[in-house]
Amino acid sequence: MTGLIELKLLGLNQLFNSMDPSPFHERDLDHDAEEFIVSWAAEHPRQHDLKLVVHLAKEPEGLDRPCHVVAEAIAHYFDYRATMTGHELKRLLREGRAAFLVGLVFLGLCQFGANALADTTGWRAIVGEGLLIVGWVAMWKPLEIALYLWWPLVSLRRLYRRLAAMPVEVVAGN
Repeated sequence: MTGLIELKLLGLNQLFNSMDPSPFHERDLDHDAEEFIVSWAAEHPRQHDLKLVVHLAKEPEGLDRPCHVVAEAIAHYFDYRATMTGHELKRLLREGRAAFLVGLVFLGLCQFGANALADTTGWRAIVGEGLLIVGWVAMWKPLEIALYLWWPLVSLRRLYRRLAAMPVEVVAGN
């Protein structure tokens, strides 16, 4: 089954970022157009193939084979976004490993301090328990990265790859 995404535009200038000076096939998509395409693609189940149909009010000027040019530009853009999301994922995992090592060392130091105060009563016992709590709180960020933060990036990268591979059809004059 195919997940159809339909985009109705007055002209191709609505699809691409007008401030981007790159050649047409390398241009960034307009933020609103990208958001629309990504949100509709996310609605379709992963096992469905995606297809984008761009409806233009009039025939684009100065472009021979607009369907090919638009398809290439969209594939290039989402391939780039997938690559950048992959870099962000690697950076997050690297940050998680570093935070994990720092957190473990800090937890060890807190545990050492708490053990030194273990056989005492009063305020020293409270400080010892506080050190254990602070040590475990220091592990919050690495555990958050390891358990939760990387999944959305993997899903987004997978979605961008699906979007880069989807066929694009341009229908003009409707």
